[in-house]
Amino acid sequence: MLENDGLINAGMWIFYILLFASIGAAVIMPLMHAVKTPGTFKKSLVGIGSLVVLFGLSYALSGSDVTAINAAKGITPESSKMIGAGLTMFYFALFGSIIGIIYSEISKAIK
Repeated sequence: MLENDGLINAGMWIFYILLFASIGAAVIMPLMHAVKTPGTFKKSLVGIGSLVVLFGLSYALSGSDVTAINAAKGITPESSKMIGAGLTMFYFALFGSIIGIIYSEISKAIK
């Protein structure tokens, strides 16, 4: 046993308390702000909803094929489908943001 075991345990408890306090603040403070300004809350819900729809589309398009090498690593068809959905969603978001940036720059140049 280490002599400083008590200090390490106390440090870990302090860490966990501060971690949960910061997570709570990160969740509660935006909710308090959203209650005061419901217009921004609706915009946030639209953004979250579009991400959910994008994930659903990505999940529907992804395959669940597993090669023998991946099966030996413990990858199941379900996990393969989730990995494919994550990659597809990333590609959609990447290309969507690139198109958005190009559109924004062109519309600013025209004005």
